Amino acid sequence: MVNTDLDSTIPVASSRRMSASLAFWTVGVTYLVVMASSAAPSPLYPVYQASWGFSSTMLTVVFAVYALALLLALLTVGSLSDHVGRKPILIGALVLLAISLVLFIAADGVGGLIAARVVQGLAAGTATGALSAAVIDLQPNSTAGPLVNSVAPSVGLATGALGSGLLVQLAPAPTVLVYALLIAAVVLLAAAVVFVPETSSLRTIESKRHLARLLLPRAAFPTGARVPFLMIVPALIATWSLGGFHLSLGPSIIGTIFGIDNHIIGGVEIFALFFSGAVSAAVVRTLPPRTVMIVGTLVLALGVAASLVSVATETVPLYFVGSVVAGAGWGATFLGAMRTLGGLVPADERGSVFATTFVLSYLAFSVPAVVGGIAVHTFGLEPTTLVYGAFVIVLAVLSSTGFVLASRSGSASSVG
Repeated sequence: MVNTDLDSTIPVASSRRMSASLAFWTVGVTYLVVMASSAAPSPLYPVYQASWGFSSTMLTVVFAVYALALLLALLTVGSLSDHVGRKPILIGALVLLAISLVLFIAADGVGGLIAARVVQGLAAGTATGALSAAVIDLQPNSTAGPLVNSVAPSVGLATGALGSGLLVQLAPAPTVLVYALLIAAVVLLAAAVVFVPETSSLRTIESKRHLARLLLPRAAFPTGARVPFLMIVPALIATWSLGGFHLSLGPSIIGTIFGIDNHIIGGVEIFALFFSGAVSAAVVRTLPPRTVMIVGTLVLALGVAASLVSVATETVPLYFVGSVVAGAGWGATFLGAMRTLGGLVPADERGSVFATTFVLSYLAFSVPAVVGGIAVHTFGLEPTTLVYGAFVIVLAVLSSTGFVLASRSGSASSVG
């Protein structure tokens, strides 16, 4: 029988050379750095645009190819760690990530930038399912894993954007230094992961045909928990589409609508959004998942509404307040989703189910942002921002309403 007790961990080989507690934090930090690397190029986009002269539409293409490559990796190798182990997948992903960072340094035009983002997306997609599953496998208690799985993306995106913004504004050769520092971090983490105990139940790959079937793009849903899973989908779309928009066009909003020509401010705005999400997740981590989902989506909608008012009135302080509030909703909502899944998914399904969750998340992360970039070219930045924000608000309210109605009918008992 599959063990679904999240307070216990899967037995690991006796030859392990790192304690479970240290391994848990090593994997968590690895997750954070992978996400930081994905946000690091954002403050550099205006620099690339000024140097190479590409449009806002091309900018969102550069952003989106990362997410699409990530999706391809998630759909093909996302569940492979359930079969071959978490460690081989993670080490391979970190090698790919280091290669992508070298490509960023070598890029001398938009084509090189796209190539680097594609390899970076493949690396992140390969790592994401295995990282999320390993965090749950190694967690010291039933709340630590979902907390890290929800906080690591937000803190990683926040620190990646802020750190990159600071280097762009203050340091020499930022298009080299940003990636060189990340390469050093990735190499160190890859060496550390070698000593992390293997936690996968290692389901057998019976033949080459079986391996080929595993690599076919597919989605996996948690057994017996499809209704709660489908209930969180609008919330996932709302949160990740908001994040994608800020990472791709947030610096343009700061520069074009508010007239602020400072790369640090653009990084701070992204940092405010995602770091407040991390703080929010930590604050609400002990509340029932259903409560977290309801409150989180409403706070998200409120924050986005404040941001839209600030854009319409060109009020900079309100824009930052809206980002902080929306980020708090982002963090709480995503934590609620991860806790829901963490409590329902058997150990030998975690890699594939978390991969499916992130497929949905990164589709929301990329596709609306690309549509938004095209809309900016046609309708302008401010109208696009207002419509995009309204789209996020509608989804957030829809998700919150669904959980409230399910709670009253008693059908949401499985999600807390």
